[in-house]
Amino acid sequence: MSFINKLEKLDLFHPLILVAIVILFIIIAIPSWTVMGELIPPYTQLYVYIALGLVFFILGILFVRVLSTKINIFSKLSSLEIKNSLPDKLSLFDKYSQTELIIVAIVLIGIILQIINLVHLGGIPLFSSSLKAKAATKVWLISYILFLPSINILLAKFNRKSHYLLLIMGLGLFALTGYRTTPIAILLSSFITLYYTRDFKLKYQIIFLIIIAILLVVIGFIAVNAIGYQQWRLNALELVSYRAGFTLKILDRAINRQLITGGALFYATLTGFINSVDPRVLAGQAVLSIDHSTTTTIFGPALLDFGFIGMAIQMFLMGVFLKLLHITQKYKSGIVTAIYGVILAQTLIWIETGPTDLVVWIFYLIGFIILIKTLSSCRDD
Repeated sequence: MSFINKLEKLDLFHPLILVAIVILFIIIAIPSWTVMGELIPPYTQLYVYIALGLVFFILGILFVRVLSTKINIFSKLSSLEIKNSLPDKLSLFDKYSQTELIIVAIVLIGIILQIINLVHLGGIPLFSSSLKAKAATKVWLISYILFLPSINILLAKFNRKSHYLLLIMGLGLFALTGYRTTPIAILLSSFITLYYTRDFKLKYQIIFLIIIAILLVVIGFIAVNAIGYQQWRLNALELVSYRAGFTLKILDRAINRQLITGGALFYATLTGFINSVDPRVLAGQAVLSIDHSTTTTIFGPALLDFGFIGMAIQMFLMGVFLKLLHITQKYKSGIVTAIYGVILAQTLIWIETGPTDLVVWIFYLIGFIILIKTLSSCRDD
């Protein structure tokens, strides 16, 4: 078997990809501590805590694997015949099903709400730091909650070229907000969904990954340079390394300030829809003693709130949940695959930003409900 064939057979979006991306994130940060000399290298404790966090994540995955051999419901699930009901092509004369029309309508509502949000702001936040600070409104939150899962479900269940136009429209509109995470989540989640529901050739996978990387660099560079009071001498690629290095330095400081927020970050995250307190600003206050929105990696918020035990539990449960969804979506493709794509994409983004987004916890809740429903229906069959 050739190397290319081995790559094509590799399960690229197994939950263990999180481990690989964490390692890649550290590698990207290294030039900011060495070659560029912009930041002081972190202490050894940083690598110890990251390694321990990843160990507990892997233990969560292994726990599900062991459990799947012991409990009948998983054995029954794994014995189901894999069915992909998606035809290669749909005739132009085929009628849209009622379900498809409903999902398209939800996607369009999400797009319209985002347009309303941009019009209300009176400009393009991507080019204005002041507008960007106001862009994450309740309208934005609702539009994102509607758009992201719906576009992935649409791509997973219905193979129509017209749906890609909706994807591109949503991607462009959310990119204009100036936030890197939302367009990356849209593109990455749709990539994961298509990866599991289409015959996705390796060359298209590479093209998709290149587009995601370019989008990450370009949006981040434009948004940062739109901040009038900041002057950067770094180019776009150096800025990516600097941001990774700075975020890991924040985690290094957070390790020395465990338990300092005592659950305030998690509370602020879960009450984000009704509470104006930004958990990332709280993190900045706790770690840097300034009112500045600060990302602390996937490990930082749990350490600041609940210490090492909290981080260990968080990573273990993430491993359990992602692996459960990963197994289930292989045999119940469609909605489960779409939700897995959304949650995995957002979790990978958390590697830098940390679990301080209410919208992502809402997606986790949706995934949990769908998982329970799916496994329950399998048990009742």
